[in-house]
Amino acid sequence: MTDPTTDGRVQKGNETRRLVLSRAVAIASVEGLGGLSLGRLATELELSKSGVFALFGSKEELQLATVRAAQRIYWDAVLAPVQQLPVGVGRIWALAEQWLEYSRTRVFPGGCFFYAVGAEFDAQPGRVRDALAEASLAWHRIVLDELVAARAAGELREDADLDQLAFELTSYLEMANALSLLHGDETPYQRARRSVLLLLRSEARDETQVPAV
Repeated sequence: MTDPTTDGRVQKGNETRRLVLSRAVAIASVEGLGGLSLGRLATELELSKSGVFALFGSKEELQLATVRAAQRIYWDAVLAPVQQLPVGVGRIWALAEQWLEYSRTRVFPGGCFFYAVGAEFDAQPGRVRDALAEASLAWHRIVLDELVAARAAGELREDADLDQLAFELTSYLEMANALSLLHGDETPYQRARRSVLLLLRSEARDETQVPAV
């Protein structure tokens, strides 16, 4: 039989971990992963510093856990909503729209979490950079897989350069995120939507499968 006291401690530890990581992803999206510290989080959340340290052990482990937590939030906000749609250019367009809404509505206070912290660590070799690089590659693979599936379904031209298409599509999204944050303006999202639509229509076998610009 499981000890109820042990169960209670485990549950409390899990709840504390979720609370800490929820605050950590919000801070990191604005100030970067370098802005995180176990002491700061304990103080802001009115938790025991020793208890928070016991959950993560070091700043690097906290940073890695924050990246993983952000990935789960990202999946729920961007990827999960389009999973039931049929493959094709319509689904790719829906994915792009979902990403722009994720940035525009500030799921993370600092816009796209991975855009913010990626720039912070791109020249700093180590485990955190490796985790961020893998997250970036995973996103690129998702977009590329969607494009491959759309071409297999006969909805993209056979001669379409899918790697280039994936690069351009994600670039439009990231630029909208960056300019909107810098200027406090939503116009970049409108321009990115138009750019993505034009890009997809130019590569689609039947441009009517993509909304009109």
